[in-house]
Amino acid sequence: MKKPDQEPRIENVYRLEGRVPIAKAIPFGLQHVLAMFVANIAPLIIIASVAVYNGEPFTAIGTARLLQNCMLIAGIGTLLQLYPIWKIGSGLPVVMGVSFTFLAACMATASQDYGIMIGAIIVGGIFEGILGLTAKYWRRFISPILSACVVVSIGLSILNVGVSSFGSSSAYPLGSWQNLLVATITLVSALVFHTTLKGVAKQLYVLLGMIVGYVVSIFFGMVDFSAMGDTVSELGIVAIPQLCAFKPQFQLGAILSFCLVFIVSAVETIGDTTACCTGGVGRDITAEEVSGSLCVDGFASALSGGVFGCSPITSFSQNVGLISMTHVVNRFTIMFGALAMILGGLFPPIGAFFTTLPDCVLGGCTVIMFGSIMMSGVRMMHDAGMTPRNTLIAATSICLGVGVTQVDGFFNNLPAFIGDVFAGNMVAGVFVVGLLMDLFLPRDPKCYDSM
Repeated sequence: MKKPDQEPRIENVYRLEGRVPIAKAIPFGLQHVLAMFVANIAPLIIIASVAVYNGEPFTAIGTARLLQNCMLIAGIGTLLQLYPIWKIGSGLPVVMGVSFTFLAACMATASQDYGIMIGAIIVGGIFEGILGLTAKYWRRFISPILSACVVVSIGLSILNVGVSSFGSSSAYPLGSWQNLLVATITLVSALVFHTTLKGVAKQLYVLLGMIVGYVVSIFFGMVDFSAMGDTVSELGIVAIPQLCAFKPQFQLGAILSFCLVFIVSAVETIGDTTACCTGGVGRDITAEEVSGSLCVDGFASALSGGVFGCSPITSFSQNVGLISMTHVVNRFTIMFGALAMILGGLFPPIGAFFTTLPDCVLGGCTVIMFGSIMMSGVRMMHDAGMTPRNTLIAATSICLGVGVTQVDGFFNNLPAFIGDVFAGNMVAGVFVVGLLMDLFLPRDPKCYDSM
């Protein structure tokens, strides 16, 4: 006989532990999949379009198999975060997926040979995993104000993604009135559900808004069901993933480049995991949770490249934003989202269905979610204390880190690897400037009396 506190209860969606009735847990889990599905597969589609392996470009079926594998590794990485093995995993509701952070580095190496990319991912992933295992020795250098600045920059860095999705679909050009109307209907529906529904049901407002937007988009001819048929005809109803399909090549230059980007990814993961903990669970993150989260980021990325042939995975800011808005943090519930991704990899029709979701429908909800990440960072700044010193660090790091990404050609006269790291990634710039200022600015309050 179960103890009372072990009984599945819907209220447990707001608690990290505890069971939730399966019929209630599944839609909350699917909400997380819908929030990140398109962003999870998009990097590999772009990489495959320029990649060659043994001198041959990728075929459509080869790309489809990569997409199958990226859903599998995203689900596996998420399960590791939810339910740690040894020291690998945070035990927090962190959702993992294929990272956009590595897009430039992956395209540069994959266009030479896909094996070079795979080799660099394996070494770089192990490097970040080791950083995770040793986090207790360097974690103290990541102060609360620095973490807050990183979270703000994460939110800022993906706002354009949300707005771009808001005005996009495969049926109409960017910014067309049809796209904007469907996105607005999705957004308004989500807000209406959030303000009118009661209890736990109101936290499904993102999923419900997407359903309304999806139905409307069908009438606008935005949903291409023929793509589902093409995927099924190529891969079948059930498809066994191709593992270890690419022989890695280890080139020092590519490895060093990827290790730099893995450091940036580690910073993003620290920011995402911290925001997830403070914004969702409502407490400060522990050193063990930071370490475990970074271990998944690194070791699972090595697994993603070496075994599944995919680019690195990392924590997804979309889902951090969703957690910050809904406060649904239950691990058992989010596990169903991870299982849905794994099923999407094993059963191609499931993944094919998710790919029919128009960008504007997704954008109608993500604009709120991405903005909420930035506001989580602002809240973290407030909690860190906006002293004159902290204000100086935040103002300078955000201005420089974000500003240089807005000026084309800013790094043209500097070594190429500097532009590769900082030109398209404001998180990296904010972190480096903020870290240097935090280390070297005097901590004596009297130094800032005139401010």
